[in-house]
Amino acid sequence: MTPRRRWTMLCCALVAAMTTTCAVSGVAYLIPALHTQHGVSLSQASILATIPTIGLMLLIIPWGALLDRFGERRVLIISLLITLAGTCAAATVSALDAPYWVLGAALFVGGLGAGAANGASGRIVVGWFPARQRGTAMGVRQMAQPLGIAVCALTMPLIAAHSGVTAALLVPVAVTVIGLLACVVGIVDPPAATSSSATGSTAADNPYRAGGFLARVHGVSVLLVIPQSMMWTFVPTWLIVAHHWAPAAAGALVTITQIVGAVGRIVAGRVSDIWGSRMRPIRVIAVAAAMSTAVLALTDWLHSPIAPVVMVLATVASVADNGLAFTAIAEFAGPGWSGRGLAIQNTAQYLATAASTPVLGAIIGAAGFPIAFALTAITPLIAVPLVPRDAQRD
Repeated sequence: MTPRRRWTMLCCALVAAMTTTCAVSGVAYLIPALHTQHGVSLSQASILATIPTIGLMLLIIPWGALLDRFGERRVLIISLLITLAGTCAAATVSALDAPYWVLGAALFVGGLGAGAANGASGRIVVGWFPARQRGTAMGVRQMAQPLGIAVCALTMPLIAAHSGVTAALLVPVAVTVIGLLACVVGIVDPPAATSSSATGSTAADNPYRAGGFLARVHGVSVLLVIPQSMMWTFVPTWLIVAHHWAPAAAGALVTITQIVGAVGRIVAGRVSDIWGSRMRPIRVIAVAAAMSTAVLALTDWLHSPIAPVVMVLATVASVADNGLAFTAIAEFAGPGWSGRGLAIQNTAQYLATAASTPVLGAIIGAAGFPIAFALTAITPLIAVPLVPRDAQRD
């Protein structure tokens, strides 16, 4: 396969993965509208925003197993058709002014279908890219999350403010349609591989029996995803409700932040290719995330005008590690297990997000944003000494 074709296919996988982000995380950008227009408490709105994540977590490992067995293209198409059904149903029940539990059920269905796109990236990167390009390639693929968040942040709060929640829910529908078309047109399954370039394990070998490397990467990623979840879920509310920004201005800042974060993932991936290490950059990123989030807590507590600038830095730091962890997992697990390995990675991260989001919402409601920011700065600090050495089997 030509280099141009590989990168084109990777971009199609990126677009497909953006559907997961929009379907699962987009509701978070309706929290201000639900709170101010419909009288829903921040805690209740946070629970509603968590429901798609719960649906995703329930099936993400089965989706990964299907990817390992049947390949990317067919599984992605089926997955995104389910996501499309759920997002369309959510917009429909919202238009009918159905109870919020019905909206939650539709969002749950969308989440159920959203897991395959995450696990597919590992097979595409390991199957089509040489080792010297995988960090960069996975960095490009991992742009899907911040770019998906950017799309939601730029459109959904503004649409909800002017046209209501129903209109805003059409954004995930549109992104899912585009992602589905990208899969149909652009995804090609990599050739069946009998071994992993990183470990030499066959498709039948369970890499989790080879030592603690994968488990430690999963654990570190769980700790690092908590500040990321805080930034992605509550920053729009922080700007709009706590700092009285207009929805358009808040959406623009979050969009710019996510675009910078997306570029940061490519830079982190490129650095890992140059250093020949996935784990060393993760340690640096964990320290940066802890420091920047702590400074954000302090500046917000002091009502400093530079707090939004610090938020940008903290958000970029909090998202930079994902591509590195995904690359390390895909390389260590090999093509025969990368779908399940990345599914376990995503399950652990989404479980941490689902568990922490309502808790953080309650903390914000009871003690304010500075305390919540300060608490989230602790988890990346804990992660620093837990980062394993590269591809070492304990």
